[in-house]
Amino acid sequence: MPLPRKAEAPVGGPVRETAPAKINLALHVTGRRADGYHLLDSLVAFADDGDRLTVELGPASVLHVAGPEAQGVPTDDANSILRAAALMGAQVVVHLDKQLPSAAGIGGGSSDAAAALRAIRKLTGTALPDRPERLGADVPVCLTPSAARMQGIGEVVTRVALAPLPAVLVNPRRAVATPAVFAALARADMPPMPDPLPPLLTAEDAILFLAAQRNDLEPAAIGLEPAIDAVLAALSRQPEVRLARMSGSGATCFGLCETPEAAHRTALALAGLHPGWWVKETVLR
Repeated sequence: MPLPRKAEAPVGGPVRETAPAKINLALHVTGRRADGYHLLDSLVAFADDGDRLTVELGPASVLHVAGPEAQGVPTDDANSILRAAALMGAQVVVHLDKQLPSAAGIGGGSSDAAAALRAIRKLTGTALPDRPERLGADVPVCLTPSAARMQGIGEVVTRVALAPLPAVLVNPRRAVATPAVFAALARADMPPMPDPLPPLLTAEDAILFLAAQRNDLEPAAIGLEPAIDAVLAALSRQPEVRLARMSGSGATCFGLCETPEAAHRTALALAGLHPGWWVKETVLR
């Protein structure tokens, strides 16, 4: 289903947007194109929490970064936010409150870029660009942050109905390079998810379905960063976690619970056991 590309009437700034964490509930690697890009079939949901952007028009594009995860975030053209502004032909001043860890398998940079695109559309009335995947494979799905099936190299996005899933996100404070994970794949021709997907209208239905799916990047990522295996083991030991899996190319993993209260208790327990880890309770939608 193609994403809308309509223009909107401009509004006065500043515009505030949230860039939520993108979680790959399942990620199947189904092939590889001649140009080297891998083909994916992924069920994606978005967390309640994320980075926060404040965007206004300015004489030149400038990015200011603050927040608990600001360290190491580039503020030059290497940042996807400024590349999004350039793609829209806009000059903006952006204040980024960085809440999500970087290089973490939760689409932080792509979600930031998508939030910037949404903000600039509101500020200027400019239509969204064609082929937003030029900014990153996850940008198309992040433009409308709601549950979706993502296929191709990320450009084919189909919205799906998904029950809210209470969850705990855990990152061991290890950055994992996505290209290295794909390079370490043993094979790139694994089976896709069923088509069509079954109804996922209750948490129980979703958890049972997801338990039969995979993240094909998980073994390669664990080989590069064994701390991921420790996170998955810690999540699996928690009595109220129904399913533990890595998101994206890692190192962030998620544990699905039946209720928000169970996710809260699990997050408290893991934060106490592993004070050096990033732990966040949330609901995936």
